[in-house]
Amino acid sequence: MKLKELESELQPLKGFAAPKRELEQYVTNPHLASRMIFNAESGFGDIDEKDILDLGCGCAVLSIACVMLGANSVLSVDADPDALAIAKENIASLEMEENIDLINAVIPNPGAELKTASASTEATAALTAGVPIFDYENLDRTFDTVVMNPPFGTWNAGIDMVFLEIACKLAGTAVYSLHKSSTRDYILKKAKSLGFTGEVLAQMKYALPKTMAFHKAKTLDIEVDFFRFSRD
Repeated sequence: MKLKELESELQPLKGFAAPKRELEQYVTNPHLASRMIFNAESGFGDIDEKDILDLGCGCAVLSIACVMLGANSVLSVDADPDALAIAKENIASLEMEENIDLINAVIPNPGAELKTASASTEATAALTAGVPIFDYENLDRTFDTVVMNPPFGTWNAGIDMVFLEIACKLAGTAVYSLHKSSTRDYILKKAKSLGFTGEVLAQMKYALPKTMAFHKAKTLDIEVDFFRFSRD
């Protein structure tokens, strides 16, 4: 499948009905998603016939793109049941139920006890109350590749590093992720401490649409790095 075709196939997918600020929910638009997954496959062969983990999958755009490019299986994890309901619709619309498994779970802080979630603010914790913790240490499956568009840590400081640490623990070969360009040096240093070498494959503009009440402009462009982290 060519890049333009992949982007076109992702266009009809539904996004968040009511994005939640505390969970930093921004849709991974078809333009970004297609380029992330296409480059992971065309440049490194990390998607086709691979087992994939999508951390913080949201509406499952990255998960679906992986299946379109031949992924063997995808496990998609998100803390928000509303987002997963939309993800389920998107997956069903393409008859990919046998390819993608959805899990409603909160990403835990590796440095804390398992019962303690990464939701550090009261508002975030309230939104995920009752949602089980993602018990990544006792999974009955392994992953070649992890793909994710994690929260940037704007409302929940440090959550981006929590996602990166879990991803590096679970990826057999590589992690593909988006992070704010302003955090590049710190991200690279953190990855190295986890036994991974980070490479910025592209710097892109993430056009965030006006989806929340506090947004003043119609769109806000954020410079983001598209990373590939490979195990040392």
